[in-house]
Amino acid sequence: MTADGLAQAQRTMTDGGVHPTAIAVFSRFYGLLESGETGVIAEDDVEPLTDVPHLAELDVDEATARDALAATVVVKLNGGLGTSMGMDRAKSLLRVRDDSSFLDVIAGQVLAARAATGARLPLVLMNSFRTRGDTIAALAGYPDLAVDGLPLDFVQNREPKLRADDLTPVRWPADPDLEWCPPGHGDLYTALHASGVLEALLAAGFRYASVSNSDNLGAAPDARIAGWFAASGAPFAAEVARRTPADRKGGHLVVRRSDSRIVLRESAQTRSEDVDAATDIERHRFFNTNNLWLDLRALADELERTDGVLELPLIRNEKTVDPSDKTSPKVIQIESAMGAAIEVFDGAAVLEVDRSRFLPVKTTNDLLVLRSDVYRLEDDHRLTARVEAPFVDLDEHYTTIAAFDARLPVTPSLAEAASLRVRGDWTFGSDVVVTGEAVLDDPGEPSRVPDGATVGPAGIS
Repeated sequence: MTADGLAQAQRTMTDGGVHPTAIAVFSRFYGLLESGETGVIAEDDVEPLTDVPHLAELDVDEATARDALAATVVVKLNGGLGTSMGMDRAKSLLRVRDDSSFLDVIAGQVLAARAATGARLPLVLMNSFRTRGDTIAALAGYPDLAVDGLPLDFVQNREPKLRADDLTPVRWPADPDLEWCPPGHGDLYTALHASGVLEALLAAGFRYASVSNSDNLGAAPDARIAGWFAASGAPFAAEVARRTPADRKGGHLVVRRSDSRIVLRESAQTRSEDVDAATDIERHRFFNTNNLWLDLRALADELERTDGVLELPLIRNEKTVDPSDKTSPKVIQIESAMGAAIEVFDGAAVLEVDRSRFLPVKTTNDLLVLRSDVYRLEDDHRLTARVEAPFVDLDEHYTTIAAFDARLPVTPSLAEAASLRVRGDWTFGSDVVVTGEAVLDDPGEPSRVPDGATVGPAGIS
């Protein structure tokens, strides 16, 4: 590898207008990468996380909960474009319930919580350069959402992709935008600090932040959790949930043997020989929902101590510069996970929550369930499950939003379904009901599920 790879990357970031603090964070990670650090967490070095308190068992008095929520800001990660579903704009603008988008539901949740509690409860989005314009335009429909003196958003940083062979910034004239990548959601802390938003929140009297992904509508503002967090005195807390077979490959919390700290281990940080142990949901029982609680004063103090560079673990992510072209040059993306900050803070805490606070939409399979009658959108804009959510597996005909909406113009009823497996090019009519372990096999040509039909284990009836 070349001797000046880091210098080239630093010049690229400076020329690209990246904040000096973000460059300093990148430089730290570059040094780890160059030294051979992989970020891998060996099974031999950790123990399972146990004895986690459950939200249902908490005893939080109403006054404590109310006061804590009054000092809380809601931060939503909103940098995703939904490219895996064929989108080219903010994923949060996708229609998710009737005519409402993720962003509409989030705004409704915040406004309803304000009305119920009297809390100012600002909503602040971490956008990317590519999601900011559309998102801010959409928020214009909610003139009461802004809180005086605080911005509606701040923008996450970006960094160069590095050639895997010499760790220099990759060049891709065919599409220069592909030369850049986001630094992972661990950039939350850097972006909060560099943008001045952290200082503004503290100056406005806010002490706590509830952080979650914008595609997780389960993470509505919750006064009881805010009260628990404030009373705990913890500088940082993570909401965790029990793993199911569907969560075998996700990030999970473990305890490091050397210092007894709770740490987050992502799939990319797991050795191949440890996969069986890491995916054993009886051994490692809790996964990271990516719903976090931050003490903003503790965060500011730690950032001041480290000159804005939190000592998060490295995630070394190998890809190709053009994700759609596997023959394009191999690159390394330097990333970090915001949940990994749990190991940075002394006294960090965890809280077990029900699955109802974890409703992410990563694929059209997830979207179909969330749009269906399995869930009900309450007056306070919380989503509640009417029945247990079925397993949905749609084939490649439904991968993109355009193809999905064309074939499912009206969402079928899934309230009586245990699962739905679709193979082939099926278009669903209106008033379709799915029951039991439903299967649609590939007929070999485009076909239609008639209006009013029932789809069950034996197909259409």
